[in-house]
Amino acid sequence: MLNNYETVFIMTPVLSDDQMKETVKKFQSFLKEKGAEIVFENNWGLKKLAYPIQKKSTGFYYLIDFKAEGDLIAELEVAYKRDERLLRFLTVKLDKHAVAYNEKRRNLASEKKEKAEIKITQAN
Repeated sequence: MLNNYETVFIMTPVLSDDQMKETVKKFQSFLKEKGAEIVFENNWGLKKLAYPIQKKSTGFYYLIDFKAEGDLIAELEVAYKRDERLLRFLTVKLDKHAVAYNEKRRNLASEKKEKAEIKITQAN
């Protein structure tokens, strides 16, 4: 039985765009190699931190929703701790209500995006 998880990690702001993408790809590959199914990903971009971490006041945020076995989380967090490009990370197990909420939120966002694209097309 696969559980639903959501992980967010914050990368140091001194990374170049290529280094940031490489870091994300590393963790995507890690999850896929360990048998996880990635459901959704979202790059939140550069955000201000609530408090300084390692003398940094901003960081690149990235979210991954995935399905995996429970024992994968310990391995994932060890990989996070070993990567010096990460400032912080958090992985949570989602219950059925959180999964439903995330799906509903994604559907609403995609509908808004489609409506905006239609308006742009009609305006031209």
